[in-house]
Amino acid sequence: MLEGLSILIFLSISLVTVLVGLRLGRRTQAVDRIAPREAAPSFLLPSSSLAWRELVGRIGSVVPASARDLPALKRRLVRAGFRQPHVARLFYGARALSAAAGALAALGIGLQLAVDNLLMTVAFGGLAGYLLPMQCLIIRIRRRKRAIQKGLPNALDLMVVCVESGLGLDQTTIQVARELLRAHPEICDEFAVMNLEMRAGKGRAEALHNLADRTGVDDLKKLVAVLVQTDRFGTSIAQSLRAHAEYMRAMARQRAEEQASKLPVKLVFPIFFCVLPSLFVVTLGPVMVQIVREIIPMIENM
Repeated sequence: MLEGLSILIFLSISLVTVLVGLRLGRRTQAVDRIAPREAAPSFLLPSSSLAWRELVGRIGSVVPASARDLPALKRRLVRAGFRQPHVARLFYGARALSAAAGALAALGIGLQLAVDNLLMTVAFGGLAGYLLPMQCLIIRIRRRKRAIQKGLPNALDLMVVCVESGLGLDQTTIQVARELLRAHPEICDEFAVMNLEMRAGKGRAEALHNLADRTGVDDLKKLVAVLVQTDRFGTSIAQSLRAHAEYMRAMARQRAEEQASKLPVKLVFPIFFCVLPSLFVVTLGPVMVQIVREIIPMIENM
C-alpha cells in the first residue's frame, strides 16, 4: 500500500514538473520571437571560410594569367554557376594552391618510398594538382547542364500553361522562376538572370541568346530559337511552345529508349567479372570440396 502511494506521489510530482517546464519553455520561446534581436558585435573575427577565400583571391591576383584564355575561363565559370566578378581570380589562386599541394604530396611520397627520379615525381604531382581544379569545373558544368536539361520539360509545360492563361513571355518566365525554384533552381536562376537583363535595357532576342550561351544546353538553344522566331514573325507563342513541348517530350522518350537499348551491352562486363565468378564459387565450390575430401584419398589408396 505504501509502495503504491509512493509511486503515485512520484508520478504526480513528475507530471506537474513536466507541465510547468513546458509552459515556461513556450513562454520563453514566445518572448524570444517578439524580442528585438541584438546586433552582432563588430569586433568579432571573420569566419575561416572568408579568410581562406581572401587568401586564395590574393594568391590568384599575384599568379600571372593569360588574357587570351580569360574569356573562355569566364564563360566556363558562368556555365558552372559562378557569376561573381572576382571568381576568375579565385580560380587562379585555387589552381596555384592545388599545384603546390600536389607537388608537396608527391615530394613526401617520393621521399618515403625512395623513388629514383624524384624530380619527375614532383613535376607529375604538380601537374596533376594544376589540372585538378579545371577537371572539377568541367564536372560541375556537366552536372549543371544535366540539371537544366532535366528541369526544362517541366518549365516548358508551365510556360505553356502561363501563356495560354493570358500572360506575356516576360511575365511567364518570371512566374516559372518563382514556381519551380525549389524543384529546379538551376533553370529558374537562368530565367531570373534573363529577366534582369531585359529590365536593364537589353532586347528580348539578345537576352534569349545570352541565356542559350550561358547554359550551353542544346535543348535550351532550340527553345530560344523557337522563341526568337516567334517574336520576330509575330506567330502564336502558345502554339509554338506547345509544339516544341511535344517535340521535346518525343526526344526525351527517344533518349530513354536509346539508354535502355544500351543497357544489355553495358551489363556484359559486370555480369562476366562480378556475377559469374561468385556463381561458380557457389555452384562448384561444394563439388570441389567433396572431390578433395573423397576422391583424392581414394586415388592415393589405390
